Amino acid sequence: MDVDVAIVGAGLAGAALARAAHGLSVALVAEESAARGTAPQGFDSRVYAITPGNAAFLASIGAWQEMAPDRITPVRAMRVYGDNGRSALEFDAYRAGVGELAWIVEDGALQSALGRSPVTAGRLESLALAPDGVQLTLRGGRSLGARLVVGADGAQSFVREQAGIATARDEYPQRAVVANFACERAHRHMAHQWFQGGPVLALLPLPGNHVSMVWSTQVDAAERLLSLEPAALCREVAAASGHVLGEFSLVTPARAFPLRRISAQRMVAPRVALVGDAAHVIHPLAGQGANLGLQDARVLAGVLEGREPGRDPGDLRLLRRYERARAGDVLAMDAAVHGLYRLFGTKATSVERVRNAGLNLVEHLPVLKNLLIRQAMA
Repeated sequence: MDVDVAIVGAGLAGAALARAAHGLSVALVAEESAARGTAPQGFDSRVYAITPGNAAFLASIGAWQEMAPDRITPVRAMRVYGDNGRSALEFDAYRAGVGELAWIVEDGALQSALGRSPVTAGRLESLALAPDGVQLTLRGGRSLGARLVVGADGAQSFVREQAGIATARDEYPQRAVVANFACERAHRHMAHQWFQGGPVLALLPLPGNHVSMVWSTQVDAAERLLSLEPAALCREVAAASGHVLGEFSLVTPARAFPLRRISAQRMVAPRVALVGDAAHVIHPLAGQGANLGLQDARVLAGVLEGREPGRDPGDLRLLRRYERARAGDVLAMDAAVHGLYRLFGTKATSVERVRNAGLNLVEHLPVLKNLLIRQAMA
Protein backbone atom coordinates (compact mmCIF):
# COMPACT_ATOMS: atom_id res chain seq x y z
CA MET A 1 0.00 0.00 0.00
CA ASP A 2 1.19 3.52 -0.83
CA VAL A 3 -0.49 5.15 2.17
CA ASP A 4 -2.49 4.25 5.25
CA VAL A 5 -5.36 6.63 4.46
CA ALA A 6 -6.54 8.16 1.17
CA ILE A 7 -8.91 11.07 1.76
CA VAL A 8 -10.99 11.96 -1.31
CA GLY A 9 -12.05 15.60 -1.22
CA ALA A 10 -10.12 18.63 0.06
CA GLY A 11 -13.04 20.58 1.51
CA LEU A 12 -13.26 21.51 5.20
CA ALA A 13 -13.77 18.01 6.61
CA GLY A 14 -11.25 16.29 4.31
CA ALA A 15 -8.50 18.88 4.74
CA ALA A 16 -9.01 18.98 8.53
CA LEU A 17 -8.81 15.19 8.76
CA ALA A 18 -5.61 15.17 6.70
CA ARG A 19 -3.98 17.51 9.20
CA ALA A 20 -5.38 15.69 12.23
CA ALA A 21 -4.46 12.11 11.25
CA HIS A 22 -1.28 11.91 13.31
CA GLY A 23 0.96 8.87 12.98
CA LEU A 24 -0.52 7.81 9.64
CA SER A 25 0.63 8.28 6.06
CA VAL A 26 -2.08 10.24 4.27
CA ALA A 27 -2.90 11.16 0.68
CA LEU A 28 -5.42 13.97 0.17
CA VAL A 29 -6.93 13.44 -3.27
CA ALA A 30 -8.74 16.27 -5.06
CA GLU A 31 -9.07 17.86 -8.45
CA GLU A 32 -6.59 20.68 -8.84
CA SER A 33 -9.29 23.32 -9.07
CA ALA A 34 -10.59 22.25 -5.64
CA ALA A 35 -7.27 21.44 -4.03
CA ARG A 36 -6.46 24.84 -2.58
CA GLY A 37 -8.56 27.51 -0.93
CA THR A 38 -7.69 31.18 -1.41
CA ALA A 39 -8.16 33.74 1.34
CA PRO A 40 -10.60 36.36 0.00
CA GLN A 41 -9.63 40.01 -0.44
CA GLY A 42 -13.21 41.23 -0.04
CA PHE A 43 -15.80 39.42 2.01
CA ASP A 44 -16.59 35.86 0.96
CA SER A 45 -20.27 35.30 0.22
CA ARG A 46 -20.25 31.98 2.10
CA VAL A 47 -19.48 32.01 5.83
CA TYR A 48 -19.59 29.52 8.70
CA ALA A 49 -20.53 29.87 12.36
CA ILE A 50 -17.78 27.75 13.93
CA THR A 51 -18.50 26.37 17.40
CA PRO A 52 -15.97 26.75 20.25
CA GLY A 53 -15.34 22.99 20.18
CA ASN A 54 -14.43 23.08 16.51
CA ALA A 55 -12.41 26.28 16.91
CA ALA A 56 -10.32 24.45 19.51
CA PHE A 57 -9.96 21.48 17.13
CA LEU A 58 -8.84 23.75 14.28
CA ALA A 59 -6.35 25.41 16.63
CA SER A 60 -4.98 22.00 17.67
CA ILE A 61 -4.14 21.19 14.04
CA GLY A 62 -2.61 24.62 13.41
CA ALA A 63 -5.32 25.96 11.08
CA TRP A 64 -7.05 28.54 13.29
CA GLN A 65 -3.78 30.41 13.75
CA GLU A 66 -3.36 30.68 9.98
CA MET A 67 -6.41 32.93 9.64
CA ALA A 68 -6.06 36.69 10.05
CA PRO A 69 -7.54 37.59 13.47
CA ASP A 70 -9.36 40.58 12.01
CA ARG A 71 -11.33 38.24 9.72
CA ILE A 72 -12.66 36.14 12.62
CA THR A 73 -15.77 37.65 14.24
CA PRO A 74 -16.99 36.44 17.64
CA VAL A 75 -20.72 35.89 18.19
CA ARG A 76 -21.54 36.86 21.76
CA ALA A 77 -25.33 36.88 21.53
CA MET A 78 -28.08 35.60 19.26
CA ARG A 79 -31.70 36.68 18.98
CA VAL A 80 -34.28 34.37 17.37
CA TYR A 81 -37.62 35.90 16.36
CA GLY A 82 -40.87 33.98 15.95
CA ASP A 83 -43.21 34.58 13.04
CA ASN A 84 -45.96 36.36 14.99
CA GLY A 85 -44.00 39.60 15.46
CA ARG A 86 -43.96 39.29 19.27
CA SER A 87 -42.12 36.11 20.25
CA ALA A 88 -38.34 36.12 20.64
CA LEU A 89 -35.59 34.08 22.24
CA GLU A 90 -32.17 35.50 23.10
CA PHE A 91 -28.97 33.60 23.83
CA ASP A 92 -26.20 35.48 25.61
CA ALA A 93 -22.66 34.17 26.10
CA TYR A 94 -22.00 36.27 29.19
CA ARG A 95 -25.12 35.05 30.98
CA ALA A 96 -24.28 31.47 30.04
CA GLY A 97 -20.80 31.86 31.52
CA VAL A 98 -18.91 31.40 28.24
CA GLY A 99 -16.76 33.72 26.17
CA GLU A 100 -18.38 33.29 22.77
CA LEU A 101 -21.26 31.32 21.30
CA ALA A 102 -19.44 30.90 17.97
CA TRP A 103 -17.07 32.60 15.55
CA ILE A 104 -18.00 33.68 12.03
CA VAL A 105 -15.32 32.82 9.47
CA GLU A 106 -15.34 33.04 5.71
CA ASP A 107 -15.15 29.94 3.54
CA GLY A 108 -12.13 31.08 1.55
CA ALA A 109 -10.17 32.08 4.66
CA LEU A 110 -10.78 28.75 6.36
CA GLN A 111 -10.12 26.73 3.21
CA SER A 112 -6.86 28.62 2.74
CA ALA A 113 -5.83 28.00 6.35
CA LEU A 114 -6.49 24.28 5.93
CA GLY A 115 -4.90 24.16 2.49
CA ARG A 116 -1.34 23.57 3.68
CA SER A 117 -1.80 19.79 3.57
CA PRO A 118 -0.08 18.25 0.50
CA VAL A 119 -2.63 17.33 -2.16
CA THR A 120 -2.46 14.50 -4.70
CA ALA A 121 -4.16 16.38 -7.52
CA GLY A 122 -6.39 14.38 -9.82
CA ARG A 123 -9.96 13.30 -10.42
CA LEU A 124 -10.89 9.93 -8.91
CA GLU A 125 -12.04 7.69 -11.77
CA SER A 126 -12.53 4.34 -10.06
CA LEU A 127 -12.33 2.65 -6.69
CA ALA A 128 -11.59 -1.03 -6.16
CA LEU A 129 -12.29 -2.36 -2.68
CA ALA A 130 -10.55 -5.56 -1.57
CA PRO A 131 -10.25 -7.38 1.77
CA ASP A 132 -6.71 -6.10 2.29
CA GLY A 133 -6.96 -2.59 0.91
CA VAL A 134 -8.32 -0.07 -1.59
CA GLN A 135 -7.01 0.77 -5.06
CA LEU A 136 -7.80 4.25 -6.35
CA THR A 137 -7.38 5.08 -10.04
CA LEU A 138 -7.04 8.74 -10.94
CA ARG A 139 -7.57 10.44 -14.27
CA GLY A 140 -4.70 9.59 -16.61
CA GLY A 141 -4.31 6.08 -15.21
CA ARG A 142 -2.38 7.00 -12.07
CA SER A 143 -3.09 4.60 -9.20
CA LEU A 144 -2.87 4.80 -5.43
CA GLY A 145 -3.18 2.04 -2.84
CA ALA A 146 -4.49 2.63 0.70
CA ARG A 147 -5.64 0.72 3.77
CA LEU A 148 -8.60 3.08 4.23
CA VAL A 149 -10.41 5.47 1.90
CA VAL A 150 -12.34 8.37 3.41
CA GLY A 151 -15.14 9.91 1.37
CA ALA A 152 -14.99 13.65 2.00
CA ASP A 153 -16.19 14.39 -1.51
CA GLY A 154 -19.47 16.14 -0.81
CA ALA A 155 -23.17 15.54 -1.24
CA GLN A 156 -22.74 13.72 -4.57
CA SER A 157 -20.01 11.49 -3.11
CA PHE A 158 -18.39 9.11 -5.61
CA VAL A 159 -16.77 7.18 -2.74
CA ARG A 160 -20.16 6.65 -1.09
CA GLU A 161 -21.65 5.44 -4.35
CA GLN A 162 -18.78 3.03 -5.06
CA ALA A 163 -19.01 1.63 -1.52
CA GLY A 164 -22.70 0.87 -2.10
CA ILE A 165 -23.89 3.00 0.80
CA ALA A 166 -27.52 4.04 0.29
CA THR A 167 -28.91 7.44 1.24
CA ALA A 168 -32.22 8.96 2.26
CA ARG A 169 -32.86 12.23 0.38
CA ASP A 170 -35.26 15.17 0.48
CA GLU A 171 -35.10 18.19 -1.77
CA TYR A 172 -36.28 21.25 0.14
CA PRO A 173 -38.45 23.56 -2.01
CA GLN A 174 -36.12 26.42 -1.07
CA ARG A 175 -32.89 28.15 -2.02
CA ALA A 176 -30.44 29.84 0.33
CA VAL A 177 -29.74 33.37 -0.87
CA VAL A 178 -26.46 34.71 0.54
CA ALA A 179 -24.97 38.21 0.38
CA ASN A 180 -22.93 40.57 2.54
CA PHE A 181 -23.90 44.09 3.58
CA ALA A 182 -22.57 47.14 5.36
CA CYS A 183 -25.12 48.15 7.98
CA GLU A 184 -25.98 51.52 9.44
CA ARG A 185 -25.91 50.37 13.08
CA ALA A 186 -23.28 48.35 14.90
CA HIS A 187 -24.18 44.66 15.15
CA ARG A 188 -22.47 44.43 18.58
CA HIS A 189 -21.46 40.84 17.82
CA MET A 190 -25.06 39.68 17.83
CA ALA A 191 -26.52 37.26 15.29
CA HIS A 192 -30.19 37.60 14.34
CA GLN A 193 -32.59 35.04 12.91
CA TRP A 194 -36.22 35.45 11.83
CA PHE A 195 -38.63 32.57 11.23
CA GLN A 196 -41.08 33.76 8.59
CA GLY A 197 -43.62 30.95 8.28
CA GLY A 198 -41.39 28.81 6.05
CA PRO A 199 -38.56 31.14 4.98
CA VAL A 200 -35.78 31.83 7.49
CA LEU A 201 -33.66 34.98 7.42
CA ALA A 202 -30.36 35.16 9.31
CA LEU A 203 -27.89 38.02 9.70
CA LEU A 204 -24.45 37.05 11.01
CA PRO A 205 -21.84 39.55 12.23
CA LEU A 206 -18.74 40.21 10.13
CA PRO A 207 -15.78 42.51 10.85
CA GLY A 208 -16.69 46.16 11.29
CA ASN A 209 -20.27 47.20 10.60
CA HIS A 210 -20.85 44.34 8.19
CA VAL A 211 -23.17 41.34 8.22
CA SER A 212 -23.59 38.19 6.18
CA MET A 213 -27.13 37.28 5.14
CA VAL A 214 -28.51 33.79 4.65
CA TRP A 215 -32.14 33.90 3.50
CA SER A 216 -33.64 30.46 2.98
CA THR A 217 -36.80 30.96 0.99
CA GLN A 218 -38.99 29.44 -1.72
CA VAL A 219 -37.43 29.01 -5.15
CA ASP A 220 -39.49 31.72 -6.88
CA ALA A 221 -38.85 34.16 -4.02
CA ALA A 222 -35.12 33.42 -4.20
CA GLU A 223 -35.09 34.10 -7.93
CA ARG A 224 -36.90 37.38 -7.34
CA LEU A 225 -34.33 38.43 -4.72
CA LEU A 226 -31.50 37.64 -7.12
CA SER A 227 -33.13 39.78 -9.81
CA LEU A 228 -33.36 42.90 -7.62
CA GLU A 229 -31.08 45.88 -8.11
CA PRO A 230 -28.66 46.31 -5.15
CA ALA A 231 -30.59 49.23 -3.64
CA ALA A 232 -33.89 47.35 -3.86
CA LEU A 233 -32.36 44.23 -2.28
CA CYS A 234 -30.98 46.36 0.57
CA ARG A 235 -34.41 47.89 1.20
CA GLU A 236 -36.06 44.47 1.23
CA VAL A 237 -33.55 42.97 3.67
CA ALA A 238 -33.76 46.01 5.96
CA ALA A 239 -37.57 45.78 6.01
CA ALA A 240 -37.59 42.00 6.56
CA SER A 241 -35.20 42.43 9.50
CA GLY A 242 -37.34 45.13 11.10
CA HIS A 243 -34.54 47.68 10.57
CA VAL A 244 -32.75 46.32 13.67
CA LEU A 245 -29.43 47.29 12.04
CA GLY A 246 -30.76 50.32 10.19
CA GLU A 247 -30.21 50.69 6.46
CA PHE A 248 -28.00 48.40 4.36
CA SER A 249 -25.63 48.75 1.45
CA LEU A 250 -24.57 45.72 -0.61
CA VAL A 251 -20.86 44.78 -0.56
CA THR A 252 -21.00 41.24 -2.02
CA PRO A 253 -23.43 40.30 -4.82
CA ALA A 254 -26.20 37.87 -3.91
CA ARG A 255 -25.86 34.19 -4.80
CA ALA A 256 -28.20 31.24 -4.24
CA PHE A 257 -27.70 27.58 -3.34
CA PRO A 258 -30.20 24.71 -3.52
CA LEU A 259 -31.17 23.15 -0.19
CA ARG A 260 -31.45 19.44 0.41
CA ARG A 261 -31.43 16.87 3.15
CA ILE A 262 -29.20 13.80 2.70
CA SER A 263 -28.52 11.07 5.22
CA ALA A 264 -26.22 8.13 4.47
CA GLN A 265 -27.64 4.94 5.93
CA ARG A 266 -24.15 4.03 7.12
CA MET A 267 -21.09 6.16 7.80
CA VAL A 268 -18.71 3.24 7.28
CA ALA A 269 -18.26 0.15 5.12
CA PRO A 270 -15.32 -2.28 4.78
CA ARG A 271 -12.26 -0.02 4.33
CA VAL A 272 -14.46 3.05 3.82
CA ALA A 273 -15.50 5.95 6.09
CA LEU A 274 -17.60 8.99 5.22
CA VAL A 275 -17.23 12.50 6.65
CA GLY A 276 -18.97 15.81 6.09
CA ASP A 277 -21.54 16.24 3.33
CA ALA A 278 -20.75 12.76 1.99
CA ALA A 279 -22.38 11.42 5.18
CA HIS A 280 -25.04 14.05 5.93
CA VAL A 281 -26.48 17.30 4.58
CA ILE A 282 -28.92 19.33 6.67
CA HIS A 283 -30.92 22.55 6.28
CA PRO A 284 -28.77 25.63 7.05
CA LEU A 285 -31.24 27.21 9.49
CA ALA A 286 -29.10 26.18 12.48
CA GLY A 287 -25.76 26.87 10.78
CA GLN A 288 -24.43 23.46 11.80
CA GLY A 289 -23.54 21.74 8.51
CA ALA A 290 -19.85 22.65 8.52
CA ASN A 291 -19.61 21.96 12.25
CA LEU A 292 -20.92 18.43 11.82
CA GLY A 293 -18.26 17.77 9.18
CA LEU A 294 -15.46 19.11 11.37
CA GLN A 295 -16.75 17.01 14.26
CA ASP A 296 -16.64 13.96 11.96
CA ALA A 297 -13.00 14.70 11.16
CA ARG A 298 -12.18 15.26 14.82
CA VAL A 299 -13.75 11.99 15.97
CA LEU A 300 -12.40 9.85 13.10
CA ALA A 301 -8.88 11.20 13.65
CA GLY A 302 -9.19 10.33 17.35
CA VAL A 303 -10.38 6.78 16.61
CA LEU A 304 -7.54 6.18 14.15
CA GLU A 305 -4.91 7.66 16.44
CA GLY A 306 -6.21 5.70 19.44
CA ARG A 307 -6.31 2.31 17.70
CA GLU A 308 -4.34 -0.58 19.15
CA PRO A 309 -0.69 -0.96 18.03
CA GLY A 310 -0.56 -2.66 14.65
CA ARG A 311 -4.32 -2.34 14.09
CA ASP A 312 -5.26 -1.90 10.44
CA PRO A 313 -6.86 1.57 10.02
CA GLY A 314 -9.30 0.08 7.49
CA ASP A 315 -10.59 -2.62 9.87
CA LEU A 316 -14.39 -2.41 9.83
CA ARG A 317 -14.67 -3.13 13.56
CA LEU A 318 -12.41 -0.13 14.22
CA LEU A 319 -14.39 2.08 11.85
CA ARG A 320 -17.61 1.16 13.63
CA ARG A 321 -16.26 2.91 16.72
CA TYR A 322 -16.31 6.10 14.69
CA GLU A 323 -19.80 5.41 13.37
CA ARG A 324 -21.17 4.71 16.86
CA ALA A 325 -19.53 7.85 18.23
CA ARG A 326 -21.11 10.05 15.55
CA ALA A 327 -24.47 8.43 14.84
CA GLY A 328 -26.36 9.86 17.82
CA ASP A 329 -25.17 13.45 17.43
CA VAL A 330 -25.75 13.50 13.68
CA LEU A 331 -29.22 11.97 14.01
CA ALA A 332 -30.18 14.39 16.78
CA MET A 333 -29.02 17.46 14.84
CA ASP A 334 -30.73 16.32 11.64
CA ALA A 335 -33.99 15.61 13.46
CA ALA A 336 -33.90 18.93 15.33
CA VAL A 337 -33.20 21.02 12.23
CA HIS A 338 -35.73 19.22 10.04
CA GLY A 339 -38.26 19.41 12.86
CA LEU A 340 -37.79 23.18 13.16
CA TYR A 341 -38.14 23.55 9.39
CA ARG A 342 -41.44 21.69 9.43
CA LEU A 343 -42.70 23.31 12.62
CA PHE A 344 -42.19 26.86 11.38
CA GLY A 345 -43.33 26.01 7.87
CA THR A 346 -46.75 24.78 8.99
CA LYS A 347 -49.53 27.29 8.32
CA ALA A 348 -52.06 25.96 10.88
CA THR A 349 -53.02 28.64 13.41
CA SER A 350 -52.89 26.20 16.32
CA VAL A 351 -49.33 25.17 15.42
CA GLU A 352 -48.32 28.82 15.03
CA ARG A 353 -49.50 29.55 18.57
CA VAL A 354 -47.61 26.56 19.97
CA ARG A 355 -44.29 27.31 18.25
CA ASN A 356 -44.28 30.98 19.22
CA ALA A 357 -45.34 30.15 22.77
CA GLY A 358 -42.46 27.67 22.84
CA LEU A 359 -39.94 30.41 22.03
CA ASN A 360 -41.31 32.57 24.84
CA LEU A 361 -41.28 29.64 27.26
CA VAL A 362 -37.62 28.82 26.60
CA GLU A 363 -36.78 32.52 26.92
CA HIS A 364 -38.02 32.41 30.52
CA LEU A 365 -36.20 29.18 31.46
CA PRO A 366 -32.50 30.11 31.94
CA VAL A 367 -31.44 26.54 32.80
CA LEU A 368 -32.89 25.20 29.54
CA LYS A 369 -31.38 28.07 27.56
CA ASN A 370 -27.93 27.39 28.98
CA LEU A 371 -28.29 23.69 28.21
CA LEU A 372 -29.16 24.47 24.58
CA ILE A 373 -26.16 26.83 24.36
CA ARG A 374 -23.72 24.25 25.66
CA GLN A 375 -25.10 21.54 23.37
CA ALA A 376 -24.58 23.85 20.39
CA MET A 377 -20.99 24.71 21.36
CA ALA A 378 -19.48 21.24 20.90
